[in-house]
Amino acid sequence: MKKTFRNSTVNQIEKLLKGFCHSDGLPFMNFLSLERFSEIFDSFSPTFRNRIFPPVITLSAFISQVLSSDHSCCDAVARVIAERVSEGQTACSEDNSPYCRARQRLPEELLKELMKEAGATLDEQSNPQWLWKQRPVKLVDGTTVSMPDTLKNQVAYPQPDSQKKGLGFPIARLVGILSLATGALLDYAIAPYQGKETGEHALLRMILDSFSSGDIMLGDRFYCTYFLIAQLQSMGVDVVFQQHASRKSDFRKGKRLGIKDHLTIWAKPSRPDWMGEQTYLAMPQTLTVREIKSKGKVIVTTMLDPMQANRKEIAEFYTQRWLVEVDLRSIKETLQMDVLRCKTPAMVRKEISVHLLAYNLIRGVMTQAAIRKGISPRMISFKGTLQTLNAFQPKIPFMGDKLLTFFEALLNAVAGHRVGNRPGRSEPRAVKRRPKPYPRLKTPRKKVANIIF
Repeated sequence: MKKTFRNSTVNQIEKLLKGFCHSDGLPFMNFLSLERFSEIFDSFSPTFRNRIFPPVITLSAFISQVLSSDHSCCDAVARVIAERVSEGQTACSEDNSPYCRARQRLPEELLKELMKEAGATLDEQSNPQWLWKQRPVKLVDGTTVSMPDTLKNQVAYPQPDSQKKGLGFPIARLVGILSLATGALLDYAIAPYQGKETGEHALLRMILDSFSSGDIMLGDRFYCTYFLIAQLQSMGVDVVFQQHASRKSDFRKGKRLGIKDHLTIWAKPSRPDWMGEQTYLAMPQTLTVREIKSKGKVIVTTMLDPMQANRKEIAEFYTQRWLVEVDLRSIKETLQMDVLRCKTPAMVRKEISVHLLAYNLIRGVMTQAAIRKGISPRMISFKGTLQTLNAFQPKIPFMGDKLLTFFEALLNAVAGHRVGNRPGRSEPRAVKRRPKPYPRLKTPRKKVANIIF
């Protein structure tokens, strides 16, 4: 019986991966390793009863749920029923309670490990031509997500103090590390929006082991701090940040390397509250960094040799930092993760992991399409890829021996969705469309249920 379950699990994983163009004969087929995915499932859920919703079926339905425009559990169950009937099996109940309980049984660690495995494998096997000066570049940024206003969510992820009780929503902070080459999410950390050790720097310290010697961290001015740069240098990681607003640069001082390009020495600041005494003593007394001024911005880097990277190259390189904003927009707006739907903290974290796993799986499809066309994955539209996948996926089970040709057509369609080349374009964060003229809810809804607005 155990062997039967094992074979069934492998078949289910293979079916899940086929939905994202995993097939012999296609480029980059090892990105989604059937063997590795099976090992991860075995390590977190080695045994299970013969249910309608075993772990892989539940995960597959969960992924389809976050990728659909509906996002409801009823929609996910309807897809499972349709798939069972198409395969000659009996239809299960349309009641979504068994599916919801099955989602609760999925281990949080399993979902995050699958997400990290997909992202890491995609990054490791990417085309060396997509690197910057033969070095991997990792983007870092933070964001927030909202969730339903339930008591459990409020306890774990309290609403901001600026919101009145009963009128706000729980909010969580996330910090993610993404690959510049492929856009894949490599790791992330989550915490409440406010409180001790919940800031972006604290979350980043939790996942710094995702960096390796030789990497380059590319981030905004918020990350340009003495202790973070010192820690990354000790790991063999270089940085490129915009200068922090609190620090002033004087290009008349230091070692001049060129016009608005010099080396300067930073002195170690006082010990912050979050840092232990031993850690503080182990930090270097000074840091030598390079400062470059271009188009009114001062860029700080630990790449000190102008022969390896000149001023113009670093200035142009920093403009790619904006891609992390685009990636987060793809996750929060295109995949609709901005406002989550689960009502308990554990399910909220699972919902986030499944969104990010789905994001990496889509990035894998984009990478395959890019390899076929000899272009960078950054030239392909994420939203266009999602639209194409949603159109093609329902037909995959019926392709039979035409599956490879079908996948080739899918990848060609994905590669056709190109991102416009608009250098220097300014996109202010403002909206033109006016909201509906409804009044704001200023009192908890249960207290005004009988009032007609």
